[in-house]
Amino acid sequence: MTIANRVEDYLVEQGAEFDVINHPYSSTSMESAQLAHVPGDRIAKSVVLEDDRGYLLAVLPASCRVDLGELHRQTNRNLGLATEYELDALFEDCEPGAVPPLGAVYEMDTIIDDGLAEQSDIYFEAGDHERLIHVSAETFEMLMGDVQRSEFSRHL
Repeated sequence: MTIANRVEDYLVEQGAEFDVINHPYSSTSMESAQLAHVPGDRIAKSVVLEDDRGYLLAVLPASCRVDLGELHRQTNRNLGLATEYELDALFEDCEPGAVPPLGAVYEMDTIIDDGLAEQSDIYFEAGDHERLIHVSAETFEMLMGDVQRSEFSRHL
């Protein structure tokens, strides 16, 4: 597979400067970081959460995990992980588990962890398990748009 169609279209529409980084197949964001020789703090990992109000895309460094209690306090939502079936339906143009952090592309509310704001450049899933998109921090902020930002993760 190549870059997910919706992701590529969005990058082009936004005039984003980006590189595609190829790496051997990986099954986790931290494994992608290791195989691509990129620090885990610079990989924007996507975690899809859901409750009775809908879905929330949590974007955080791959070297961290979501603190669901903290997210509950901040959003006043009782969020849990979305199922694989739900992910397949939401991200039809992506391989299972290769979720890009671009909530706007998939019409999903998004929250970004402050840990990513400390990075000079960001890498994220292209929609498969063998490619990462590399952008500057400024480009990443532009792509993310006006989404909520806060601290809701803890290092692994």
